[in-house]
Amino acid sequence: MAAGMSSAKSTARDMTSGSILGQIVLFSVPLMLGNVFQMLYNTVDSIVVGNFVSKQALAAVGSTTTIVNIMVFFFNGFSVGAGVVIGHHFGAKELEKLHTAIETTVAITFVLCAFFTVGGVLGVRPMLRFMSTPPDVFDDATTYLTIYFAGSAGLLIYNIGSGILRAVGDSIRPLMFLSLTSILNIILDLVFVIVFHLGIAGVGYATILAQFISAILTLLLLTGTRDIYRLVWKDLRIDLATAGQIFAVGMPAGIQSMITSFSNVFVQSYINKFGSSVMAGWSCYNKLDQFIMLPMHSMAHACTTFVSQNIGARNERRAHRGTWTTIFFTISVTGVIAVCLFVFAAPATGLFTKDTSVIEYGVLFMRTNVFFMLFNCVNHTLAGGLRGRGDARGPMVIMLSNFVVLRQVYLFVATHYFINTPRVVGFGYPVGWVACCIVEVTYYMVRWGRKIPKESPSGAQSS
Repeated sequence: MAAGMSSAKSTARDMTSGSILGQIVLFSVPLMLGNVFQMLYNTVDSIVVGNFVSKQALAAVGSTTTIVNIMVFFFNGFSVGAGVVIGHHFGAKELEKLHTAIETTVAITFVLCAFFTVGGVLGVRPMLRFMSTPPDVFDDATTYLTIYFAGSAGLLIYNIGSGILRAVGDSIRPLMFLSLTSILNIILDLVFVIVFHLGIAGVGYATILAQFISAILTLLLLTGTRDIYRLVWKDLRIDLATAGQIFAVGMPAGIQSMITSFSNVFVQSYINKFGSSVMAGWSCYNKLDQFIMLPMHSMAHACTTFVSQNIGARNERRAHRGTWTTIFFTISVTGVIAVCLFVFAAPATGLFTKDTSVIEYGVLFMRTNVFFMLFNCVNHTLAGGLRGRGDARGPMVIMLSNFVVLRQVYLFVATHYFINTPRVVGFGYPVGWVACCIVEVTYYMVRWGRKIPKESPSGAQSS
């Protein structure tokens, strides 16, 4: 049984003691590098089709991102819930409960894989029509999305397997698998498009093949390890009590991310009305925007793991200090990236295309929005800390109110009663980020600030 397992050289990381910043950095840097490689899947797809297929194919790949993210973000919410429950049990050294949580998480994942594969493939054309996808982009977008959803199980299984590993502090080996398969994806992209002339279908096939390989490697690791988080196939089942705990934390995060992504479909529909050049420029901006989001997503995940383990160990003050240490570190890293992207916006956009009008719009969107990302650092990292405490409803309500409701109100009012330009539409993102930051910090201090114990003279609480 899992409770009896041990490992002389455990790869799990106990984050309930030691330097707070040191633990955050050691955990988050491999996670950040892993996210870079994961971003390369879709980014390389865009670079290849933008340079070797057509401007319309580039617009197609970019415009499908918001649809793919509805699935990915919902599933990531489930992954967050599973990570918090697993992290709590790991921090509290409750090994039998840890074992049950892992088997339940994997069993639910297989059910969700079937649901998203079937639902995704059937929903491709209706979603593209809903987004007002132009006729010259529609067929390419349909082809790419259909292939992507047909192979979505590989992505979901890898994400949950790596999420289990990260919940117990192992962010190294998910990075190893992802770096390997990302390089494979680049090679397959080039072979399928340049050698076999498969066009946009080629980048779709390359992506799902690479993702299935990463999923297989992760499952082999989980089933082959002798550590306390080993996956035992004969024990695979859905424990209803554990599933309830996972969804209590994960569903608010998943619903918030999914609805936010769905609301971005409306943003994309505003962009689509300006034509394929603006669509392609927005696509380039979004690909670069994803890279500046890397530190905050990685640090948010690190914050969730750190806080969940320390709450499990009943070290409230250390969890609080870890939250704010992570926030300030995230702002510092993101600030450096923001400056680089502002200065080098044109050559960065030029990686995707040589079309001067597309580059012009990509630079416009980047330079308008990039520094407002610093507010978003607080939003995502603080939300990660709140979820690590088991408080998923608070950040869900705050983010939905600002990322969805406020953003849509702004877009409608600005484009109908003031001026409808690409810059005005693109600025809808910063409007939500700034407002969310103000509300979320206020919520945290009112809801949790007074519960933080004062540091004892011996400093025991801040270990």
